[in-house]
Amino acid sequence: MALLEILEFPDPRLRNRAVPVTVFDAALSRLVDDMFETMYAALGIGLAASQVNVHQRLLIMDVTEDHSEPLVFCNPEILAREEVGVMEEGCLSVPGIYDEVERAQRIRVRAQDRHGVVFERDLEGIRAVCLQHEMDHLEGKLFVDYLSSLKRDRIRRKLEKERRDRAPAARTPAGAALSR
Repeated sequence: MALLEILEFPDPRLRNRAVPVTVFDAALSRLVDDMFETMYAALGIGLAASQVNVHQRLLIMDVTEDHSEPLVFCNPEILAREEVGVMEEGCLSVPGIYDEVERAQRIRVRAQDRHGVVFERDLEGIRAVCLQHEMDHLEGKLFVDYLSSLKRDRIRRKLEKERRDRAPAARTPAGAALSR
């Protein structure tokens, strides 16, 4: 297994719409395993393939603290939504930022597992919210899109500054002359 790079807002690749998963093979299974390893290492509870620059309709989630309920959804579609509510969300692609988003608190989803087997499942609470959040990624949408443009711009500037501050500074050896 391998850790994958998680794209961060405002990376334009996060805006790509994902295409359906059509091949259910060993490569897809490896991707799923790598995504779980990446998500757990980043202390997340959900991850869409779009966030690791694989634009297929695939997402994973595990909202348990002990990682005992890993769930895989290929080509998910929501069949029913109930009970709209507000919950604070965060995102591995928007690190350190949390805000309230309104979503259905109960959903019914149809999807395929990593082997292509179709299933339906009822989700509620954090599981329902997490699935909707990750499905947004498959459409090129981020949770910050639910916020005001002022908040979104402030978040973008903050994350860009943090990335610049983390980047290794270009260093010139002592006494070396700069030339063009």
